[in-house]
Amino acid sequence: MIGLASKQKTRKQRERNLGAAGDVCSACSSTDMFIDHSRGEVICSNCGLVLSDRSIDMGPEWRAFTADEQNARQRVGGPQDWSKFDQGLTTIIGRQNVDASGRKLTSTRRAQIHRLRKWQIRTKVHSSDKRNLAVAMTELHRISSQLSIPYSIRETSAVIYRKALRKRLTRGRTILGMIAASLYLACRVHQVPRPLEEVCDQIHITRKELSLCVRLILRYLNLKIPHSNPVEFIHRFGSELELPGEAKKAAIDILEMARKERLTIGKDPKGMAAAAIYVASILTGARRTQLEIARTARVTEVTVRNRYKEMVEKLGISTT
Repeated sequence: MIGLASKQKTRKQRERNLGAAGDVCSACSSTDMFIDHSRGEVICSNCGLVLSDRSIDMGPEWRAFTADEQNARQRVGGPQDWSKFDQGLTTIIGRQNVDASGRKLTSTRRAQIHRLRKWQIRTKVHSSDKRNLAVAMTELHRISSQLSIPYSIRETSAVIYRKALRKRLTRGRTILGMIAASLYLACRVHQVPRPLEEVCDQIHITRKELSLCVRLILRYLNLKIPHSNPVEFIHRFGSELELPGEAKKAAIDILEMARKERLTIGKDPKGMAAAAIYVASILTGARRTQLEIARTARVTEVTVRNRYKEMVEKLGISTT
C-alpha cells in the first residue's frame, strides 16, 4: 500500500510539473499555451488556467527605450555570417593602446600586445583553405554589391562555395569563377535568376568558363536547383524597358498560355521572356523594337524573332 501510494504521489507530481512547464493543461488536457512574459505566467489558451506564475525571463537584466540605447548596452557580438571567411566569430585585438579601464598601456605591455596582434592576424589565414576563403568572400562581397544581390542570396552562395571547397572542387579552377558560379546558383535557388552574361560582365571571365564551373558544382554537390522560370524575368526586363504594368501583366499571361501548350520546354527562359514582352508590347500599344528587347534580355534578335513566331502561331495571337 505504501508503494502504491508513493507511485500515485509521484505520478501526480509529474503531471503537476508537466503542466507547469507549459506542455499540457492539468484541467482540460490542452496543449495550446500562452506565455505572458510581462507577468511571468503560463496560461492555458483553452480554459484560461494559470499553469505557472514563476517562469524565468531569459532576456537581459537592463532596459532600453531607444534603438541607440539598446545597441549601446548589448554585450554580445554580431550573428554568425557565412559570407565572412571566419564567419564573423573570431576575436579581434583592437589598436587602441588602452586597457579595459581606459588607462594607457606601458611601453612593455604595448610591445607585447603588438606582437600578439601581429600573430593573431597571421594565424587567421594560416592554412590554404582559409586563404582561399578570405579571397573568395572578398570577391563575393564585391560582385554582389555590383549586382545589387540581397544578403540572403549572398549567404546561400557562401554556403555553396564552402561545400565546393570542402569537396576540393576548386582545384584547377579560378576562385573568381567558382564564387561567381555559386552566386549564380544561389540566385536560382531564391528564384531571383540573373543571366550568365550579366554575371560575366561583372567579373570579366568568359561565359564558357563560368558555365564549366556551374556544371562542376551541380555534378558533385547534391543541390536542388530549380529551373529558371521565364516569368521571373518579366518584371526586371519590363522595368529596364520602361513598360507599363499592363504590358507586364499581358506578358505573364502569354507565358502562362505558352507553358500550358508546352512551348517553354527546352527553350531558353530569357528568350521566351523576351518574345512574350515583344508580343505584349504590340498588343498593349507600348511597342518596343526587337533590338531593344534583345539587348535588355541579352539574347540575339534571331532568338526573339523565332520565339515570337512560335508563340503567335501556336497560341493563335493576332498582332496585326
